[in-house]
Amino acid sequence: MEITELEQKRVPKHVAIIMDGNGRWAQRRHLPRIAGHKRGMDVVEDITIAASDLGVQVLTLYAFSTENWKRPETEVNYLMSLPTRFFNKFVPKLIANNVRVKTIGDNEQLPAETQKAVQKAQLDTQACDGMILNFALNYGSRTEITEAVQEIATEVQDGQIDPAEITEQMVQNHLKTNFLGELADPDLLIRTSGEERISNFLLWQLAYSELAFTSKLWPDFTPADFEAELLEFQQRNRRFGGLKNK
Repeated sequence: MEITELEQKRVPKHVAIIMDGNGRWAQRRHLPRIAGHKRGMDVVEDITIAASDLGVQVLTLYAFSTENWKRPETEVNYLMSLPTRFFNKFVPKLIANNVRVKTIGDNEQLPAETQKAVQKAQLDTQACDGMILNFALNYGSRTEITEAVQEIATEVQDGQIDPAEITEQMVQNHLKTNFLGELADPDLLIRTSGEERISNFLLWQLAYSELAFTSKLWPDFTPADFEAELLEFQQRNRRFGGLKNK
């Protein structure tokens, strides 16, 4: 029987989103690409509150990848200014909804003002114990995995561990998502704009995630669309390599 309403017990605990299509949204309206990014941040607000209301425990958003530095300088500069604008406006609402801000990625390479805005948002929301809004900012999964391997190799070299003792859990513990504990791996990945690829995002953590691709551009993505993706997720049978449940 087709599910028509969300089952609260089966709401994905961790949802990750590749927010794609801001530039195309703007170009179709004969607007500068930054107009799409501005609208996209408004959608982040809407989806964050919707996810929190629906019972999602972690929402990870791919905000800026290590590859995004290749974009035109004016666009990169605007993207770097968005955290300051976004958090100044949105943090009070996050606190009101008991949402805590976290980030993964190399923040040290970000402009000083961007770093300051991100750090302040995390500090201002640190007492919140509801949903975690986790921004992947200057993040690349291959870099994350490479750094984890380097850390483990150093521990081996220092005699702290034997190579035979290296486990999947040990690798997981060295990834940037380790602070999420058992919630580190997304149950569901959503990518907007019709593209169907992972784009160097959470490669280790997505091993058994359900993938959902929608043709909607991120600036057009609504809370109703988000809920529909969760509903579709609940109709899947997650076997994790085992047999189908009866």
